[in-house]
Amino acid sequence: MKQPNEVLFYIGTYNTKENEAILLGALNKDTGEMRVLGGNKGIENPSYLAVNSSGTVVYAASEQDEGEVHAFSVEAGTGALQPLGSRSTDGGAPCYVSVSPQGDYIFVANYTGGNVNAFPVQADGSLGEMSSQVKHEGSGIRQDRQDAPHTHSIIPDSTGERVLVCDLGIDQVLIYRLEDGKLVTHREVNLPPGSGPRHLAVHPSNQWIYLINELNSTITVFANNEQQGDLKLLQSISSLPEHYPAGSDDTAADIHVSPCGRFLYASNRGHDSIGLFYINAETGLLEAGDWVMSGGRTPRNFAITSGMLLAANQDSSNIVSFRIDKESGRLIPTGNELEVTAPVCLVPLPV
Repeated sequence: MKQPNEVLFYIGTYNTKENEAILLGALNKDTGEMRVLGGNKGIENPSYLAVNSSGTVVYAASEQDEGEVHAFSVEAGTGALQPLGSRSTDGGAPCYVSVSPQGDYIFVANYTGGNVNAFPVQADGSLGEMSSQVKHEGSGIRQDRQDAPHTHSIIPDSTGERVLVCDLGIDQVLIYRLEDGKLVTHREVNLPPGSGPRHLAVHPSNQWIYLINELNSTITVFANNEQQGDLKLLQSISSLPEHYPAGSDDTAADIHVSPCGRFLYASNRGHDSIGLFYINAETGLLEAGDWVMSGGRTPRNFAITSGMLLAANQDSSNIVSFRIDKESGRLIPTGNELEVTAPVCLVPLPV
């Protein structure tokens, strides 16, 4: 049962459908202490989760060879999840799911399939038949990771009229228009060869979009012209400390902007850190600030909620909480961690 000083969040893990692979967590807003309230079986490797804006439905990508996306209704008050069925993604290893601002469509990126999907949302939150699918083509310079297209994320813009797709395999961010449920190519934005674009974070003002590149551990800053559906490259900066000798194990993972819009955070696997970057209020450009160890190994994902940052360390099977200093943005360990098998996605339930 949730306590008054707690906020709820969902945990996606790499686990089998026989185990509770999606967990419901509670975070104490005062101390940073975390606990597990319950979980859901029946879904394989729910590696990415998304919740609609009203907090009534959760969607989960099931990362397996024959990919699926699942829908769950959220029980008011408790946060418990009730299954609403699933759909095939017609692709392999779906690793990202997002919800349109209006809640009428969800979007899925399939890593090994190199394809993205759109599904209409029914009145009860369940999913209708796939309304659109786009398959990418091409490859990149890294034959170990870029032998084919690998779509890694897909997010809608604030209007819901377009979606932005990161394709790690072909070093592009692709922009699609959503027209009557169909994804229509709008624009392609090229990144330096070997970048490996992974995730995007949109500034609260919508003026800037920040891209984390997995393979070369950089952050790209774009000016966001949402009216035209275009991105203009402004800056590229390393996600790692200046004098750190990056190796093959160093791959950037997740990226988020603080709700106040002053700070950007990025996670680094290998270095096993969360980097802090200061956002210039006039230009959107980044200045490196600080790096804090994530408290475990392989921080694949993290979430910001209630003045805290929660880091999901996949390979050490723990979640670590940090308090965010309001003035400096620096991360202060609370001393609390939660043991969870292979946590790879954290999504707060909207308050």
